[in-house]
Amino acid sequence: MGRFAAIDIGSNSMRLLVAEVTPDGRLVRLAEDRQVTRLGESVFTKGVLAEDAIKLTEEVLARFRLSLDALGVSAMRVVATSATRDAGNQDEFLARSLAALGTPVEIISGVEEARLIGLGVNAVWPQGEDPVLVVDVGGGSAEFILLQGGTMVEGYSRPLGAVRLKEVFLDKDPPKREQVNRLQEYIDEKLELVVRRLGGRPIARAIATSASAAAIVCAVNGIARGERNEAEGKSATVEQVRALYRDLIASPIEKRRRFAGIGPRRAEIIVPGVAVFLRAMERFNLASLYYSSAGVREGIVADLSSRGEMNESTGLSEPERGIVEALAKRFGVLVAHARVTAGFALQLFERLRPLHKLDPSYGRLLEASCYLLDVGHYVSDTSHHKHSHYVVAHADLPGFTATEKQIIALLCRFHRKSMPASRHSEVSALPTGQRRALELLIPFVRVADALDRSRDQHVRLARCEIRGDEVALTLVAAEGKDFALEEWAVERSGAAFRSVYEKSLVVTRA
Repeated sequence: MGRFAAIDIGSNSMRLLVAEVTPDGRLVRLAEDRQVTRLGESVFTKGVLAEDAIKLTEEVLARFRLSLDALGVSAMRVVATSATRDAGNQDEFLARSLAALGTPVEIISGVEEARLIGLGVNAVWPQGEDPVLVVDVGGGSAEFILLQGGTMVEGYSRPLGAVRLKEVFLDKDPPKREQVNRLQEYIDEKLELVVRRLGGRPIARAIATSASAAAIVCAVNGIARGERNEAEGKSATVEQVRALYRDLIASPIEKRRRFAGIGPRRAEIIVPGVAVFLRAMERFNLASLYYSSAGVREGIVADLSSRGEMNESTGLSEPERGIVEALAKRFGVLVAHARVTAGFALQLFERLRPLHKLDPSYGRLLEASCYLLDVGHYVSDTSHHKHSHYVVAHADLPGFTATEKQIIALLCRFHRKSMPASRHSEVSALPTGQRRALELLIPFVRVADALDRSRDQHVRLARCEIRGDEVALTLVAAEGKDFALEEWAVERSGAAFRSVYEKSLVVTRA
């Protein structure tokens, strides 16, 4: 049973979770910690993380580090979300966080944040096959996740976090009517895309997550803040949320602090948090919202656990394959070619394991890169491999870490032309093991692409055998076809293969 750690550096608070996942998928919590930092306050008005917030983050990370040292986790992921995504001084923040924690912090996209929230909710409260809408209103952003069978079908992140909205729109206490009107207009504007994409879908249940959601459900159900655990699974109707919102916007902060379930710090940002939840309920015609305490941290633990289970498997999961195929289609890639190229690459990866000796998990990255090699043609046919690198490096690829996405992008960059060299700074910056893995995978990408050089998928790789100082590829062509073009293309790829594996490539007929 693996022991995993998750740290979520949000715009309002930081959270630590250390947990084990049982063989039946149940999450067992071993340690938790939370600290309000208001990291996003200055970002949303000045564009940078404030020095006092960074110092507090460093102190909290040092505290988390002590807990982690004592618990001996097998895997950990540390993520930062909306505030850090938007901060002009994020590089300084990442460097100081690394020094405090001893582990790199990964800035994740809004879509990846949505995916992790959905994973977390399903891990704690399995949702079955029915479509479920999850709404999370954090400090800097709000996420809207459509789950089907426990997997994210669609996910959207909008700049509707409670801290962000409070800083931008509400500087009076209680807020002025014109401020509330501007806030509501902004919420409607930012919700429009999500409503257009998800509105009208059948929804079996709507689930609200985040501390603002907990405060709402506690307030309407009369649950004291110290007994917040009792709110798990309870609901709030749209009429109850609307009545609560009316009371909150009419109340000064001292009165808001006395509402059931709303603490002293939450009272400062509860008005915009409730405003987003209420408008989402109205726009999606949701009769009620059910509260779940799960979020990014539980999603990270569930994700790390599933990655451990996949360590011996090669290739993408079905949801991951859907994500990379969708990106490929968006940029006009011939998906039939991408699929067969990916298949060839995985065959080479599997059959040449005695040569490369890489962890099977690298097969995922190899397959993903084969789907995305040609996205750069959308920009220009000239140097398309460089454009592919840029597109992939800056694309949303939920399900892949920042490091994994970097390796996929580099495989796209080097699928043709030169091999990696010291002048390529992004390659030089990789740890030695990942740099070596990249070098070992590049020949597979090149050969796989060459095996469908004609782009009509008429060649099959029958065998791939290691014969002394040669690797023999036995090809079969469809009836009435030959593979002269593919043979020529593979021979051109042979130089890269030989430089990495010190073996020649030989093409034979079945």
